[in-house]
Amino acid sequence: MSHEEHAAHAAHEPGPQSAVADGESPDGPNLDFAGTTPYEDYVQADVLTHLQHPRSDDPGEMVFLVTTQVMELWFTVIVHEWETAARALREDDVPVAIAALKRSVRELEALNHSWKPLGQLTPAQFNSYRGALGEGSGFQSAMYRRMEFLLGEKSASMLVPHRGAPRVHAELEKALQEPGLYDEVLRLLARRGHAVPAAVLDRDISRRYDPSPEVEAVWTALYAGDEGAELVRLGEALTDVGELVWRWRNDHLVATRRAMGSKTGTGGSAGVAWLEKRATKNVFPELWTARSHV
Repeated sequence: MSHEEHAAHAAHEPGPQSAVADGESPDGPNLDFAGTTPYEDYVQADVLTHLQHPRSDDPGEMVFLVTTQVMELWFTVIVHEWETAARALREDDVPVAIAALKRSVRELEALNHSWKPLGQLTPAQFNSYRGALGEGSGFQSAMYRRMEFLLGEKSASMLVPHRGAPRVHAELEKALQEPGLYDEVLRLLARRGHAVPAAVLDRDISRRYDPSPEVEAVWTALYAGDEGAELVRLGEALTDVGELVWRWRNDHLVATRRAMGSKTGTGGSAGVAWLEKRATKNVFPELWTARSHV
C-alpha cells in the first residue's frame, strides 16, 4: 500500500476517540469523558446508590432501607420549600411564598406515595428484618423533625436524641428558636392590618403553637370575602399542605398498624397508639375551624 493509500485508509478507520461507536447514530449523546460523567458530578448517583447497607439476609430489608432513604430526601426538599416560603413571607412576597408552597404540595404527594412499597407489609415480612433496626425509628429523623418544627409542632425534648451529633443538634436548635411557617403567616396578617392578637405574635416560638379564637376570626373574615384575594390564596395553599401532612400521618398509622399491630414501636414509643394521637392533629388549625363559620 502506498503512502497516499495508507493515509486515505486511516482517515476512514474509527479511532479510540471516535464519537460514533459501531451501530450508534452519529447524532447520539457524547459518551467519552476524561473523568466521571457530568451527570455523576452533579447528581452524585454513585454515592446515593452505595449508601444501602442491609443488616439482615432478608431481601425485603433493601426495599425498606431504600424507601426510608427516599423519604429523607423528600423531607430535605420540603424543608427547603417551606424555608423559602417563610423567608418570602418575611419579605411580604406572597406570590413567591405561594409558589414554594405549591411546589411542596407536589413533593408531599410524592412523599406520601413512598408508603406504597411498605404499606402492605405483613407482620411476618416486617419481623424478618425488624431486629436489624434495633432502636432505630423514623421518630429520630432530624430532617423530619425540622419539617415538624416548621409546621409549629415544636418541643425542646425532640433535640435530645441528637445530642451526639453536634451539627445536626445545632441545626435543630436553630430551627426550634426560629419562627415557623405559620408564625410568618400570622405576622404577615398583622402587618396587613388584621387583628392577630399580641399574645399570639409575641408568644414563645420555641413551643408548640396553640389555636387562637381571634386568629380563627381573622381567617373567617378573609374567607367570607373575595375568594380570589391574595391572602385567601395563601390560606388555600397552606390548607393543601395541611391536608397532605394529615394524609402522611394517617398513611404512616395504617402502614404501622398493618405491619405490627399494637406492639411497641421500634423507637420505644407506644407504636400505633402514639401515631393515632398524632393523626388526629391538624396543622394550621384555624384554617380548618374557620370554615365552620363562613
